[in-house]
Amino acid sequence: MAIVRYTLETVPKPTKKDWDRVKNLKDEDIDYSDIPEITDFSKFRPWEERQMFKPVKVAVTCKLDADIVAWLKQGGKGYQTRMNTILREAMLHSVS
Repeated sequence: MAIVRYTLETVPKPTKKDWDRVKNLKDEDIDYSDIPEITDFSKFRPWEERQMFKPVKVAVTCKLDADIVAWLKQGGKGYQTRMNTILREAMLHSVS
């Protein structure tokens, strides 16, 4: 099988036959075997994908309970990002 390459300018427009094929495709018919499952969201940056502003980071020093830090670190590298995500979720769901 040959590799076919397109650019945005040369990609062909979908035909009615293409859309009908997609419309009739069932989830169980899709082969995901060559696509790894995404389990690490530590590098997930939705603002970059949506060309939004990147939040400004501020260095802070705070004291946390040792068991909380241990729990955050048990996931490995990226514990500060996990802490930021948890705090952001709390902020977004807080009642003002």
